[in-house]
Amino acid sequence: MTTTLTRDLRAIYPSLEGKRVLITGGGSGIGAGLVEGFVRQGCDVTFFDIAQADSEALVDSLSDGAKPPAFHHMDLTDTKAVQAKIAEAIAEGGAFDVLINNAANDDRHTIDEITEDYWENRLNVNLKHLFFCAQAVIPGMREQGGGVIVNLGSISWHLALEGLTLYQTAKAAIEGLTRSFARELGPDNIRSVCIVPGNVRTPRQLKWYTPEGEAEIVNAQCLKGRLVPDDIAAMALFLASADARLVTGHTYFVDAGWR
Repeated sequence: MTTTLTRDLRAIYPSLEGKRVLITGGGSGIGAGLVEGFVRQGCDVTFFDIAQADSEALVDSLSDGAKPPAFHHMDLTDTKAVQAKIAEAIAEGGAFDVLINNAANDDRHTIDEITEDYWENRLNVNLKHLFFCAQAVIPGMREQGGGVIVNLGSISWHLALEGLTLYQTAKAAIEGLTRSFARELGPDNIRSVCIVPGNVRTPRQLKWYTPEGEAEIVNAQCLKGRLVPDDIAAMALFLASADARLVTGHTYFVDAGWR
């Protein structure tokens, strides 16, 4: 069994210091790992989340750093409010250098249970806001000469897991959106990449998996370690940094070989 790296052994990217970073769904789980990772790099981090208590607790836990993150309580399905908040943040602090489109919800459902309203809601929650958050930050990225958009996909549709039809539909579309952004925005030096996490050990995921279920996942992986949010953050940090300056348009799996 491999072990996770301690924080003091993880890479530091000088090119990220001081960068303006916007993270959606940053209050818990993978999102919290992303917030912590970019704060540790000395970035100016703003994050949106609908979970007030978790988000405020995260900010408190990072309050002793040089630049604590800024949290805004947002319902990402309210496109006008989200774009207005992004515009306000840009007016106050300048253009964002990095957008991490992380927010999603993987509630389970069967095909027979899906109504038209539920279809609309799930695609709004898991896909629509990625485009409109990007649309709001792109003009500032263009003006300053570049930027990075990192979208979070999912291993679930690659494995055709049960009970996730709409979630998997949205996550498959995100990989297409990533490639479209890369082609359209490349001339503006804006990179677009996608990270596909495997099964990451978070409190939410523990709702769905028993210890026996977790063991089955690890046994199906090529590498036998248990993924944690720091593992996803490590990939996001590299992709957002100048070390990845010519990396765009592709999808990167962090799944311990679970395919």
